[in-house]
Amino acid sequence: MASVYIALGSNLGDRAGTLVAARERLAEFVHLRAASRLYETEPVGYRDQPPFLNAVVAGATDLQPLPVLHALQQIEHDLGRRRSFPNAPRTIDLDLLYYNNLLLNTPELTLPHPRLHERFFVLLPLNDIAPHLLHPRLQQSTSALLAALGPPSGVREWEDARWVAGESGG
Repeated sequence: MASVYIALGSNLGDRAGTLVAARERLAEFVHLRAASRLYETEPVGYRDQPPFLNAVVAGATDLQPLPVLHALQQIEHDLGRRRSFPNAPRTIDLDLLYYNNLLLNTPELTLPHPRLHERFFVLLPLNDIAPHLLHPRLQQSTSALLAALGPPSGVREWEDARWVAGESGG
């Protein structure tokens, strides 16, 4: 089985409920082992939109990288994601951050995710569950990548009883 780390984000509708629904769908093909806390974050890129809720989950899968990507895209579609323009508001955003230590660069998928090391909204929740995980291209841990960004801004921890962080029993 391959180890995977997947980022989840939502800024439309019932954000926490959508993240819970996405996590339940992920469990259909990923044996979930850990989930970060939820974080509310300011949007990046197109800023005239509501704040996001973000999280990261870790698990293992028998699927290869492209089938994982396609499954993530299907979940996004099923949960109402519409791709109107880059960085647009969205009900759900699912990104495959890591697939084992695989380095991959195809027109459809780049691994590790090409901008994860630049984003508080990814690194902060990833650090909750994998602070020592080494980025295979940059050869730095999650905690080192997070520290390199400096103090977080526009980020706060968010609580919702439907989302329980920590070990997952799925």
